[in-house]
Amino acid sequence: MEWERLIRFGLLGNTNFESWAILLVRIALGLFFAISGGNKLFVGSRTKAMYETLVAARVPFPRPMTYCVAAVEFVCGCLLAVGLLSNLACFVLLVDMLVAIVTTNLAGLPKGLSPLNWLDDFLYLPEVLYVLFFVWLICSGPGKFSLDYLVAAQLVR
Repeated sequence: MEWERLIRFGLLGNTNFESWAILLVRIALGLFFAISGGNKLFVGSRTKAMYETLVAARVPFPRPMTYCVAAVEFVCGCLLAVGLLSNLACFVLLVDMLVAIVTTNLAGLPKGLSPLNWLDDFLYLPEVLYVLFFVWLICSGPGKFSLDYLVAAQLVR
């Protein structure tokens, strides 16, 4: 009987742990973006680095965009970490990462690679992994350990 449970867990996982996995990913991503955005907003050297990145990528209006992107990452990261308006925060951060991929990361990939090696380098980009996490979180929801869950429970009554 124990072998059956072990095999079932190995093949199908355990949905009893799913809420904990969602919580872990949501908090880790939220804190990462909140800290990163906060540094870009409040630490001069990080603000300057962000500005220079946007200038090099030829993003229009680089000065206001520096603060806009930093504020988006800070606010949405905080919302995601506590699980409030999680789907909206994930969607906004997903768009932020897609723009980062298109404006800065794609140009940095080596030229002349075979399609398989190009895909390998592309999938190695951390922004691609963030996009995949955001898609997963949007589809799965913020989990039962979130403020969204509490709000939804109050609204459904």
